Amino acid sequence: MGFVFRFAHLDRKVYWHDEAYTSLRISGYTSAEVKQDIFQGQVISIEDLQKYQRPNPEKSLTDTVKTLIIEDSQHPPFYYILVRLWAQGFGHSVAVIRILSALISLLILPCVYYLCLELFDLSLVGWLAICLISISPFHVLYAQEAREYSLWTVMILLSSWALLRALRLTVQNEGIGLQNWGIYALTLALSLYTSSLSLLVGMAQGIYVITREHFRLTKTLIAYFLSSIIALLAFAPWLAIIIATWSQTGSTWTAIPIPWIDWIKTWGLHVNRAFILTVGDFGFDHLSTYLTLPIFLILVGYAIYCLCRQTALKVWLFVLCLMGIPSLALALPDLILGGQRSMATRYLIPFLLGIEISLAYLFATQLTSRGLFKQRLWYMIMAGVISCGIISCNISFLAETSWNKVVSYNNHQVARIINQSNAPLLISNSYGMNFGNILALSYLLNSKVRLQLINDNPQTGFSDVPKIPQNFSDVFLLNLPDPLRESIEKQYGWKLSLIFNDSHLWLWKRENL
Repeated sequence: MGFVFRFAHLDRKVYWHDEAYTSLRISGYTSAEVKQDIFQGQVISIEDLQKYQRPNPEKSLTDTVKTLIIEDSQHPPFYYILVRLWAQGFGHSVAVIRILSALISLLILPCVYYLCLELFDLSLVGWLAICLISISPFHVLYAQEAREYSLWTVMILLSSWALLRALRLTVQNEGIGLQNWGIYALTLALSLYTSSLSLLVGMAQGIYVITREHFRLTKTLIAYFLSSIIALLAFAPWLAIIIATWSQTGSTWTAIPIPWIDWIKTWGLHVNRAFILTVGDFGFDHLSTYLTLPIFLILVGYAIYCLCRQTALKVWLFVLCLMGIPSLALALPDLILGGQRSMATRYLIPFLLGIEISLAYLFATQLTSRGLFKQRLWYMIMAGVISCGIISCNISFLAETSWNKVVSYNNHQVARIINQSNAPLLISNSYGMNFGNILALSYLLNSKVRLQLINDNPQTGFSDVPKIPQNFSDVFLLNLPDPLRESIEKQYGWKLSLIFNDSHLWLWKRENL
């Protein structure tokens, strides 16, 4: 079922803002080049915009890496190199681009199995972890997204397995296995080149090894330090780029403060999303969340309690470090400085993996415990958790959008309104998230739609009025700043009506006389 959920309807869901940026990286063009070419107020077709969403002969793989260095260094290049090569070989449609993530997501299953085998030496725990992740709505959603998060999940599990394997073999052989520690160094380096957040995972692994060695400089600890240093040295060139360009390309939105109640609710959603589909672009104001969240919180809390009580320190400490260190590194700045660094569930994949592994261990021990009634009770609980996942994935399977589409959550509704017109013109600009969202919207608009795109100009207060052609049946304005929209109304004598809006999108339409 997990296989079907991952590969069916790959092109059905909204291709959203961040995925459009993936396709922009594939093209090898920078945002600045696109703005210079087509965000100059001229009327263009959908095909003109789509040119920057596929590989181009005038741009090479090197250009793809250069665009990341210039505009988006917080995203290391490993995934983008893979997806560029994939698109060159197999095509650039939505389904083809997303199928790479779906294929990579299948590697999560053997990786989590062997990690559980290293941790618990019980194959049943590994099989149950596979079961939970196969139908986890979170993992299924990101298996169908053209971003690096499935690959990052694989690399977290692979580097963790390599570390535990190297530790075990070092103890068993009473010596340092250079090959084993070399495998760990390689997997950690690839993990770092997949996501810069792997620095936090590496920190968690380091704290685990140091604590496990009782803060003594043993041969094992020296081998770990050497492997980590090799991985960090391999990543150092890109890390230097991240540091040098952070003020221009960093995720500044993560420092924007949000109400405390929203912060707390979203942390509850992080737990829920591993097991059940949340409804809406945020999801915490839906009844299903309030009904299921207490159940999953109790279940996960009990799983962690049993893990800590029933397993050796080297087992529970690893799971807690994996869950806690990366999460605290994101959450503490939110608590101290304000912001929403820990609000994106995709940044907390190590946390989700930790609670899924803990729950797999709980089910494995309870299903094999003495007492027929107890076994039956836990079979029912496990069946309930799995049913939630299957039902959630089935709902998502048929949906056009999902909570992880964020700013593009309702793009399909906006496109449906515009496509109903006979000869529509859509006017927008490149300010803020508009640039990426217009690229994403182009996948849903009919070829008859024409676009008039304006480069943002904060220095003039966004009030530069473009020359708008009058030969269109309907004119729509998407997310234009109020000064520009009011200037257009005044100059052309139009009356504009707001016909659709949500938290991120405001679509206005000219009233035809």
